[in-house]
Amino acid sequence: MSIELILTHPGGAHKDDYLACSLLVAQHGAPIERREPEQDDLDDSSVLVVDVGGEHEPDRGNFDHHQFPRDHDPICALSLVLQDLGLYEDAKMFCDWLEPAEWFDTRGAGGTAKWLGVDRDIMSKLNSPMDVTLLRRFAQAGRLNPGDLLYEMMRWVGEDLLDYLRTLRERLTYIEEHAELWTLEANAEDSFKVLFMPRTSPLPDEPSMGLGRYLDSIGEAEDVAGLVYPDRRGSGYGLSRHNDHPRMEFTRIGAEDDVHFAHARGFVAKTSATEKERLKELLRAAWV
Repeated sequence: MSIELILTHPGGAHKDDYLACSLLVAQHGAPIERREPEQDDLDDSSVLVVDVGGEHEPDRGNFDHHQFPRDHDPICALSLVLQDLGLYEDAKMFCDWLEPAEWFDTRGAGGTAKWLGVDRDIMSKLNSPMDVTLLRRFAQAGRLNPGDLLYEMMRWVGEDLLDYLRTLRERLTYIEEHAELWTLEANAEDSFKVLFMPRTSPLPDEPSMGLGRYLDSIGEAEDVAGLVYPDRRGSGYGLSRHNDHPRMEFTRIGAEDDVHFAHARGFVAKTSATEKERLKELLRAAWV
């Protein structure tokens, strides 16, 4: 059955209903209405009812979480839509922002701040004009149709998130097949690890994409200090810190003839070098 309508609540909008609707727009291309659902809406599986209605019945297209017990694990409408798409577990693993979004929607700013171990006022400092404007404009819209500016922006958000989640597993497999984990001796008593991703054909749009997630998946995230990956703008390589490792300082190699860029803050550099041994020399020279 084709989806005819995406329905969510009127009034204030939040990230969970905005993102849930964005995913459904990307998936189905149906218009959005912001109003209270009627029983006919809840009974009609061609109408997707999101973050309102008091039901979680995915087979009927209903994705509300407000009826769950107060002590239920934090979960929001976005979570329920991701579950229905079969993407929730990957989203929990690969989208660091998802769990805080679940907490914020179900426990509020105070509960989320306590869970994160930060002061409550930190939460408001993380907002940006993009958050405020998009959510305010979404809240003001009674109906959004394909072709409307905000609708198409939501489609982009949904498409990008779906593409990220659906292709990341493939990317991790690709990295596993091609990447090399180097252990470099800095001196007789000191060594460090670097993940090297060789140039492949075709070259991905973002050659460094997924490298950090790959290290997470193999349990090396805490031990790897640097990343080496193809430079999309040239034939050489990019060198960067992993997790902002304090001992990788690329300003130390800025004067090398084959290094054409080293950021003043030392966290990234670009080189025309392509030979592995030369790349290793540069990495050793950058090690503090």
